[in-house]
Amino acid sequence: MNLIGSEKLQKMSASIFQEVADRKMEAIKKGKEVIDLSVGSPDFPPPSFVVDALVESSKDTTKYGYTLKGIAEFNDAVGYFYKQRYEVDIDPAKEVLQVMGSQDGLAHLATAIINPGDYVLVPDPGYPIYEASVNIAGGMIYPMPLLAENRFLPNLNKIPLEVLQKTKMMIISYPGNPVTALADKNFFEEVVLFARTHNILVVHDFAYSELIFDHHPQITFMSVPGAKEVGIEFNSLSKTFNMAGCRIGYVVGNEQAISLLATFKSNIDYGVFYPIQKAAVKALTSDFSYLRTQVKEYELRRDVLIAGLEKSGWQVAKSPATMFVWAKIPTGWTSRQFAFELIEQAGVAVIPGDAFGALGEGYVRIALVQPAERLSQAAERIEQFLAGSLIKK
Repeated sequence: MNLIGSEKLQKMSASIFQEVADRKMEAIKKGKEVIDLSVGSPDFPPPSFVVDALVESSKDTTKYGYTLKGIAEFNDAVGYFYKQRYEVDIDPAKEVLQVMGSQDGLAHLATAIINPGDYVLVPDPGYPIYEASVNIAGGMIYPMPLLAENRFLPNLNKIPLEVLQKTKMMIISYPGNPVTALADKNFFEEVVLFARTHNILVVHDFAYSELIFDHHPQITFMSVPGAKEVGIEFNSLSKTFNMAGCRIGYVVGNEQAISLLATFKSNIDYGVFYPIQKAAVKALTSDFSYLRTQVKEYELRRDVLIAGLEKSGWQVAKSPATMFVWAKIPTGWTSRQFAFELIEQAGVAVIPGDAFGALGEGYVRIALVQPAERLSQAAERIEQFLAGSLIKK
């Protein structure tokens, strides 16, 4: 049998995350010890009270059946979280939908809303699922450049009118991944007006909502007047509460968009395991002191890594948020050459920036998913790598 992938599959590249993982394993087989700063999977455990809730609930043998959708208690917890953390009122019955992680929700949203020929405005650089989801749905991609000179915010005025006339959805993400920029309220207000003018659904990926450093303000898109009329916001418990493997998240906002996604999901999945939902409820209704401690640790890690890189002469911008550093690489390499040689020669794994779009070329994404001492060690290895490379050149 000779199977050929579908046209939609052929539009997708093989996962760079898997390629980096494979190269890491090759280096390990050759005796290289690798510090993995590639995938953004938290190395912190979930809070103990979340684990306790999961364990206790899993003892109830009547809760091993299909849940079909989010339990009412989960939706209420999301509403509580938004009120306590952002002072935003969310209707749990109509403006919340549980998803199996924000990536799952983003992947399915386009299929629920986009028709072939519809445009979707996607950030470049942007997280790969944004573009992949549109390809799966048969839609058209229009990249929105995120440039340093514009504070990594898209210039909405430069999007051609003929594209906007066919645009159904736009995706934004602040704090962003891989670009770790923040947006202010003025930008979100501009987005609301833009979306209302052109009848576009705004999709805000807010996965790093609780990892904001240096006392920068924490702004949810939902806090902007008119946001619910034109948009929805995805979040998950993966990064905030270190529950990445549990696969649970949510989307809030526009009731019609949520209803369409709910209809689609009702045809393809049977809900999240009940004990995981109960653990998520516990997390979302905690006193949040845990979050303050965690963000300080990530901030420390960022500072240690950047200080270490500066010793090698590599000047890297200080991330204002997220668990990543978006680093412009020294001249002389492509992003992939730099990332792959870094694994092979220095034993440090990072993700090449072009994996996130054409404008990611010239950058790498470094994940802060190791303790500060380990990040310091990674910086020392990179210093030696750069020094050796300069000698060779």
